[in-house]
Amino acid sequence: MLSEQTIATIKSTVPVLEVHGTTITKRFYQMMFEAHPELLNIFNHANQKQGRQQGALANAVYAAAQHIDRLEEILPVVRQIAHKHRSLGIKPEHYPIVGKYLLAAIKDVLGDAATDEIIAAWAEAYGVIANAFIDVEAEMYKEAEQQQGGWSDFKSFLVQKKVKESDQITSFYLVPQDGQVLPAFEPGQYIGLQMRIPGEHNTHIRQYSLSDAPGQPHYRISVKREDAVGSRPSGKVSVYLHEQVQAGDVLQVSAPAGDFTLDRTDRRPVVLISGGVGLTPMVSMLASLVESAPDRPITFVHAAVNGDNHALRNEVEKLVATHAQAAVRWCYSRPTEQDRLAQAFHKEGRLDLAWLQSVIPERNAQYYFCGPEGFMQSVYALLKEWNIPASDIHYEFFGPARAWEAEAQ
Repeated sequence: MLSEQTIATIKSTVPVLEVHGTTITKRFYQMMFEAHPELLNIFNHANQKQGRQQGALANAVYAAAQHIDRLEEILPVVRQIAHKHRSLGIKPEHYPIVGKYLLAAIKDVLGDAATDEIIAAWAEAYGVIANAFIDVEAEMYKEAEQQQGGWSDFKSFLVQKKVKESDQITSFYLVPQDGQVLPAFEPGQYIGLQMRIPGEHNTHIRQYSLSDAPGQPHYRISVKREDAVGSRPSGKVSVYLHEQVQAGDVLQVSAPAGDFTLDRTDRRPVVLISGGVGLTPMVSMLASLVESAPDRPITFVHAAVNGDNHALRNEVEKLVATHAQAAVRWCYSRPTEQDRLAQAFHKEGRLDLAWLQSVIPERNAQYYFCGPEGFMQSVYALLKEWNIPASDIHYEFFGPARAWEAEAQ
């Protein structure tokens, strides 16, 4: 428990963090990586270069300061981040390093305004928050290792086969190199790949949703090739997977993680909404639902640019055909002439509320969505406009948390 004095001191820094938060976190990462370059093997370099990680950490620090007197309110966020940390291999010994340079950055940026009292208060608060993460993650590591077929950290998997699903998306079927049984996972969860790319000094870790149903003799991920667009560089890991990784290669994989999972106790209808490669966890959820919940209505909505970019379409349609109460709707933003001739889509353009209301038969449902950031922000806004309760809205976003996500919690 934090003292009343510490809580008051932390809360007094909220306005300062609102103004200087990102400057502090930029300086934090700069100082930490200079002192501990080995941590570049864990952090996403692209998010660092684009300033996304710095902004996300600033938002997290700001939220912690706001809720410092009621930290239990941010425990769901702690668990969500802890899943990602366990998948990346974050360990207890990393937390003192982060704390040291976060405090140093606060002092460096704020100068004399960061009094000894403020630094001491943040040190105490950081200790409490760090211990919460360490405890939650320790339990997650234990669960991952002790389940049947489970393991800790990363394990060698063979690429059993590689299947092109669309112009941009390719699936990789992965099996344990040691031949052991695969641990179960919940539809919507992801695995981490630790990649050693020739010519790269550091390893790169990326997290990909499992795109097949649980209970298969393999894990499947379906990866979009991220090519350079404007000032945004190409994705090193996705391009390497598409161009270089072949059947028979060995990849390092962390055990399934994530809290974006189906609520199996709720028997209301399910609405699955995805954009682009965001359909991967939705396909896993759909495959699980058609087998385990034959009486539960399902609406599967997917938005793609056009048919050339639309992955796993035939698989989804086959799954829907086996479920009497399932329906699928396709939305193409820029359909090709072939798409038009084949009447391959139900809506042209972007998702809007009127159309969603017309294809979702029952508003009182559980809503799950995933996709690019702009798409997710749009879907979230549409659901809020429709007055869908926050408790019925579930989503997965890969990358650092953004302001709209903080609002969504």
